[in-house]
Amino acid sequence: MTHLLRRDPSLITAGIDLLADAAQLQAAPVTRVDWRPPMDGTSADLAAVAADPRRVTANTEAVRRMLDTRALLVDVMPAGDALGLANDDFLHAGPPIAWDRASGPLRGALMGAAAFEGLVGDPDDAAALFQAGTVSLAPCHHHRAVGPMAGVVSASMWLFVLEDPGTGALAYCSLNEGLGKVLRYGAYSPEVLARLRWMADILGPMLQAAVRAHGPIDIKAILAQMLQMGDEAHNRNRAGTLMLLRELMPSLIDSGFPSSDIAEAARFVAGNDHFFLNLAMPACKLTLDAARNIPGSTMVVAMARNGTDFGIQVAGTRAQWFTGPAQVPDGLYLGGFGPDDANPDIGDSAITETAGLGGFAMAAAPAIVRFVGGTVADALATTRRMYEITLAEHPAYSIPVLDFRGTPCGIDVTRVVRTGILPQINTGLAGRVAGTGQVGAGLVTPPAEIFPSALAALASEARAR
Repeated sequence: MTHLLRRDPSLITAGIDLLADAAQLQAAPVTRVDWRPPMDGTSADLAAVAADPRRVTANTEAVRRMLDTRALLVDVMPAGDALGLANDDFLHAGPPIAWDRASGPLRGALMGAAAFEGLVGDPDDAAALFQAGTVSLAPCHHHRAVGPMAGVVSASMWLFVLEDPGTGALAYCSLNEGLGKVLRYGAYSPEVLARLRWMADILGPMLQAAVRAHGPIDIKAILAQMLQMGDEAHNRNRAGTLMLLRELMPSLIDSGFPSSDIAEAARFVAGNDHFFLNLAMPACKLTLDAARNIPGSTMVVAMARNGTDFGIQVAGTRAQWFTGPAQVPDGLYLGGFGPDDANPDIGDSAITETAGLGGFAMAAAPAIVRFVGGTVADALATTRRMYEITLAEHPAYSIPVLDFRGTPCGIDVTRVVRTGILPQINTGLAGRVAGTGQVGAGLVTPPAEIFPSALAALASEARAR
């Protein structure tokens, strides 16, 4: 005779909570599933992409490349030498944009950079140069680079150079100026330009000497350690910054530079908790660039904002940008600033979330909520929610409070569209008026419509095969 194993009744509910609430009142175990229908008008495109025979293999390959790519800090160089920029070439964060649509903080950063390069004596005079189109503008992403906030890079600024030793691929990012009134937040006052000159004349050459003497530094290994120490590598980089300084300090001391300069550099880096962000970003850029140009892949390889537009790029759609209006983050404000002072979201730093860090790893850094808002419970819930829209769990980036589960990584366009769950980004807030600087920090998501747009392009390609 067959005996059936008896179990206590349980209930799984999706959608409205009425049934779940009633069951819980009767002491029944209930599992609530946050289910919602796909985004409007996407059913046919979802079906076309799901039927693409390349998709599973292509996404497996995209994830493999992302996870296998290493990121070593190998040099520090002026942007003119590293990227071939002339002093009238300027890079910026986010998808392509012209001066006439540029936001206040991007305009402020470009004006300050033009003065820094000696093209004008007064930053306010630089607006005419950009209006006339006599200087060039291009996204950092188009030059294997990333830039936080406004992301402006000009020829005389120094860059970190990261390399994947397996392929020789490179990625670049500027040096971090700190918080407050800094160029990347659109400020261009005399003290901002003086700091940039010190970084170009003293800090950059010192870091170059130290890195070259030390030898390659494994940035992905530091990122993995950071997550065990309470950083999430976007808005909290305290442990990463101090680990970098520990690596470089002996070589700085032996560099032959004056002791006063070494002490000033050490104070600057140690007092700037965000210094390591500008290494986390190119490390993520390097790993995600490895996953580009894989036909049939639905994995997002870049999320970036220029203060006007939010754009994404996808592994299976080459260099095409899918854009929508950037949103104003919801967050905490400095001093007397408030929401009316904030510019819409800006910066290439969402490359960290794209790689499974930042907002996707908030569970590893619950203290981040004191900087960007929300609660510890929100941080934990955010990371858990991101698993629903990603293809993999990062084997190197683990989260202690989740039993060392790997961070969610490999954003999948189809999963975002199917669930309606948008990637969570934690970010700084720039003042909307050029010259203001930082006004706060907060949380933001991309505009929802860019994911159906990307899906439509993937579906069109799938149907054309």
